[in-house]
Parts: sequence; structure tokens; C-alpha cells
Amino acid sequence: MDILLQLIANGVLLGGVFALISIGLTLIFGIVRVVNFAHGELLMVGLYATWILAAQFGLHPYVAALPLAVLFFLIGALMQRVIIQPLLGADPHIQIFATVGVGTALANAALMIFSADLRSVDLPWARQPASLFGLASVSRGNLVAFVVSFAATGALIRFLQRTHLGRAIRAVAQNRYAAPLMGIDVNRIYAITFGIGAACVGLAAAVLAPLYPAFPTVGSFFVLTAFVVVVLGGMGSLEGAVIGALIIGLVESLAGYYIAPDLKEVVYFLIFLGILIVRPAGLFGIRGNE
Repeated sequence: MDILLQLIANGVLLGGVFALISIGLTLIFGIVRVVNFAHGELLMVGLYATWILAAQFGLHPYVAALPLAVLFFLIGALMQRVIIQPLLGADPHIQIFATVGVGTALANAALMIFSADLRSVDLPWARQPASLFGLASVSRGNLVAFVVSFAATGALIRFLQRTHLGRAIRAVAQNRYAAPLMGIDVNRIYAITFGIGAACVGLAAAVLAPLYPAFPTVGSFFVLTAFVVVVLGGMGSLEGAVIGALIIGLVESLAGYYIAPDLKEVVYFLIFLGILIVRPAGLFGIRGNE
């Protein structure tokens, strides 16, 4: 089996995992123009929720994806109404502090309730290898995450392009001040968008729970890479988030093998900085959004 093909396959599937986490983050920024620093902690809550549904109620984690997506939609909409909405007219750093505060509160609440012990969903099937046409061997769980990521992104793009609500969301993203003149309730759109972004996190948590354990600081393990992916692809661009995730996944896989595992983050951060020097708005961002 060719090692390069194996590394590319691993990188592409890893990019699918990053994309699944990043699409909700980029959607929230693209519409509401708020960077949600509690995104990683929401993922942590989702991993714990998946573990509870699987361990305590015997629900398959992939089956739990739908109820978790609905639950997190409600959580996201409530978070926007209660915390973000009153701060929309405030300075951006105040909004940042508010989401950082939410994330810190969630992480410490998880530490108090569950302690620092790892909580894992027992699904051996997800960790078993699967052959890709005899060219590479990949984890079945990563393959599922990749498929779900691209399906969710495609569904979101189609929703935004083909539905009346989706067109209203795009109108708010284009010009939040002109949208009310067209009869669009901007505050309602903000709540719905934040809910959709949080629902993506719930979906990601259910898919990733068989692969990654839940612990109070697990969110920080993912969120830094998610921010790199979102900014690299262009904040607010779903297609850019997917392309950025694939780039980071491939760079991490190849650099970890050919350079050193402990230097792979250095490599993709250098690439990230280099692209932003040339194009500050990201690969697919709109100039002026920097």
C-alpha cells in the first residue's frame, strides 16, 4: 500500500472532521458577525450529551445526532437572544469577552459535574479500519464524519440558496441595514442562524463521540484548528471552510509524517500566515471583511 496515498486519505478524512466542526462557526460569523469563542465548549457539551445518551439510555451515537441537533438549535437560539442580542451594538471586544465567559463557565461546570475523567462512547465499529478501493485503509468513524460533513455542508448551501428563509439569511448577511426595508426580521434571522450554527456543533459531537473522549477542556483541542480553518477559507464562506479544512488536514497528515509529529501545527500555521499576507480575507472571503 503506497504510503503517500495513505497519508492523503488520512489527511482528507481529517479535513472532513475539521470541516464538520468549522461550518457552524463560519455560518455564525458570516451572518451575525460575532466570533463565537464558546464554540469549542459547545462541542464539549455535545460530546458529554452523546455519552449520556449512549451510556445511560443505550442510544446509538449516530442515532443521537438528530435529537442533539434539535437540542443544540434551541440552545444556540437561546444563547443569541439572552447573551449576544443585547451586545450587538456594543464594541466587538465586549462580544468576544461575553462568548469567552460562556465558554469558561461551560468548561468549569463540566469539571464540577463530571470531574476531569475521560468519558468515552463505546463503539468499537467506528475505530475499525475500512479499505478504500484497496489503495488506503482508514477509520470507519472518520469516514462517517467525512460523509456527514460534506452532506451537512451541501444541505446548508442548498438551504441558503433555494428556500425563502435561506434567501432572507443571505440578505441579512449582504446588508443588515437594508434587510428590514424588505420586511425581514433581522433579530429573528440572527437567532435562527445562531441556532443552526449550534445545531452543526451538536451534529459534529454525535459523529465524533465514538472517536474522541469527552473531558472539560476537549473543546480547546478542536477550536483553535477550527478558527484557522475558518479564517483561512474566508470567514462566512461555507465552501471556504470545507476547502480550508481539507488543506489543514492534508498539511497535518503530510507534515506529521515527513517532518515531525510535534511540528505539524507549526507547518500549517506558517502556510496560514503566508496565505493571509497575500489575501487577508482568506481564500474565499470578500475583500473588506478582514
